[in-house]
Amino acid sequence: MKIVFTGGATGGHFYPIIAIIEALHEIEEAEHLLPADITFISTNPFDKRMLFENNIEYKEVPTGKMRQYFDIQNFFDIFKTAFGVIRGLRAVYRIFPDIVFGKGGYASFPALFAAKYFKIPVVIHESDASPGRVNLWAGKFARAVAVSYPEAAKYFPEDKTVVTGQPIRREVLHTVSRGGARFLHLEEGRPTILVLGGSQGSQAMNEAILDALPVLLPKYQIIHQVGDKNEEEIKSRLPGILSLLPEVERGRYVMFPYLDDLALRMAAGAAQVIISRAGSTIFEIAVWGKPSILIPIGAAHGDHQHQHKNAYHYARTGAALVMEEANLTPHLIATEVDAIMEDAGLRAKMERAALAFGEQNKTAAMKIAKEILRIAYEHESR
Repeated sequence: MKIVFTGGATGGHFYPIIAIIEALHEIEEAEHLLPADITFISTNPFDKRMLFENNIEYKEVPTGKMRQYFDIQNFFDIFKTAFGVIRGLRAVYRIFPDIVFGKGGYASFPALFAAKYFKIPVVIHESDASPGRVNLWAGKFARAVAVSYPEAAKYFPEDKTVVTGQPIRREVLHTVSRGGARFLHLEEGRPTILVLGGSQGSQAMNEAILDALPVLLPKYQIIHQVGDKNEEEIKSRLPGILSLLPEVERGRYVMFPYLDDLALRMAAGAAQVIISRAGSTIFEIAVWGKPSILIPIGAAHGDHQHQHKNAYHYARTGAALVMEEANLTPHLIATEVDAIMEDAGLRAKMERAALAFGEQNKTAAMKIAKEILRIAYEHESR
């Protein structure tokens, strides 16, 4: 059996794909099936090590970006997209898989277009409360559609759409509490905030957190994942900010460009509150049962307006508070953190709401993997 996975080369697309492939391997082992030949088609591999560890072949198919706002690059990307479609047709024809799974994003368009052209069955998954343009298009001919938010189901044909939740990798399903403080160089027992800006890091969030350090560090310690591309800038700003604080408070800020799986689980285990963007990280936060403050990407960024719907949909469960990027000030951040940290009853309520929302995410990868295999075997037997 041959299976193609495709999606935008960001953590929000890549990690759920890995979670589903892990589930496929688990099914193959449990049912003594021959391993499927799996290929990932995208604009870049995102994590070569993880592809190798899961025995996934990578095919690069560059394409243009389908922006929803004016940009001169839109003109040139028409030609990039056309070239990407040709490359996608060639790549998919050479593999000729039994099924194509699409995670969304403009990088998935060439492979999905090829699947439609060659009449290869398609399954898609939508992580956001408001679907992206590629998934909206693919949902019209996909054999099955899985969504993470119930709110997203209304955008797709009812008879083939299922609310599965978000596929999450086994490695990050559970936090680690013991040993985390020592591993992360934290004070034992001090209330802890974990700041996650997404796989690429977030400059606006980073700057807001740095500006808030003088009002946060007297009470709390902070684990800050800043993103590889922002590490040097943060390092250059830190000395000036920390020099204004007492020495005992300076060590309460711990910065990481990137948190690997173990460090992420330990950081989440140590934290009482998580400050995050409103992408796919929401689902991990929910599975961990952590109260959160969500900061969706600003409305000016047209390609990311779905983050607002994600944030407010999740906040309605009672598991999170939402802060608009345009309103970020040090004292507002501190006020929101204090509201959660200083109210044990509210914190417990948010934890319960997060766990309730996150429950179905634990089984999402397996549900989707089984549906992929069902449709693929059906197609293969024809």
